[in-house]
Amino acid sequence: MDTRAPASPPLIDRFGRHVTYVRLSVTDRCDFRCVYCMNEQMTFLPKARILTLEEMALIGRAFVELGVTKLRITGGEPLVRQNVLSLFAELGKLPGLKELTLTTNGSQLARHAAALREAGVRRINVSLDSLRPERFRAISRVGSLDKVLEGIEAARRAGFEAIKLNAVPMRGINDDEILDLVEFAAERDFTVCFIEEMPLGEIDGHDRRTSFVPSDEVRARISERYTLLPTVEHTGGPARYERIAETGTLVGFISPHSHNFCDSCNRVRVTTEGRLLLCLGQEHSVDLRRVLRTHPGALEPLKEAIVAAMAIKPKGHEFDLTAKPVLFRHMNATGG
Repeated sequence: MDTRAPASPPLIDRFGRHVTYVRLSVTDRCDFRCVYCMNEQMTFLPKARILTLEEMALIGRAFVELGVTKLRITGGEPLVRQNVLSLFAELGKLPGLKELTLTTNGSQLARHAAALREAGVRRINVSLDSLRPERFRAISRVGSLDKVLEGIEAARRAGFEAIKLNAVPMRGINDDEILDLVEFAAERDFTVCFIEEMPLGEIDGHDRRTSFVPSDEVRARISERYTLLPTVEHTGGPARYERIAETGTLVGFISPHSHNFCDSCNRVRVTTEGRLLLCLGQEHSVDLRRVLRTHPGALEPLKEAIVAAMAIKPKGHEFDLTAKPVLFRHMNATGG
């Protein structure tokens, strides 16, 4: 009988946190230009700097073999990437992967929802910052609310196990719709999650210092109409959840400023150009593209680089809405 102690999981950082969740960005491009995410006029990465879908599939395989159980595909808008469904199909077959998820703006869901579900996507997050068509267009600069709502309905029909709506409340812009979004989610048995705005990249014409709405204020507004009950439920990410007693709706709060969650961080990100980003709010990173292109198709050098990167995962971010400069990279370049 083998009496040796089981090996420790390989993806443990120097603070004892076990990385089990990877957010993989497949593109920095998006068909929206949301005011909290990017400038209206953006310069996107040239094709040569972007990982191929085959390289992304190999990265996903490497992480899963190292003990990661959850992969989230992000962007930009992931569904504008040509042939991206082939990547979902490859990742969905990985032994040991418990959850393959997607964050999307919903614009392409009407076309792709059924195929995504067939590829193994169980849950999706859809960004929805307003239920008013003109305001939605103003926030997204170019988006159509009708098209997004059509996509959300297609996702319902496709039979995903869970659909979560993500909203970024902004003072004087959409913070008067917090209860409307809660009711919209409750009527459809969706989860709704409110995210504090993050200071990534300078945005022309948008001042985060004046638009910022803390999670405690969002919670207080919801509590004016509903009873929020504590729950230990979680989805493996940074959100803290409560349930509405009157409807059973799950409401999440992601609070990088007011309720820092760094101590329990189990996540890393891979940008669309192959940068393994160890923290959303820091620049500690490893160039996985260089490893991939130095050793094409080789899994072991990639896994070695990922394991070694755990030594530089920082203790936490240092988000500060008043500091100048903020991190240069925009959210679309980071992986949403």
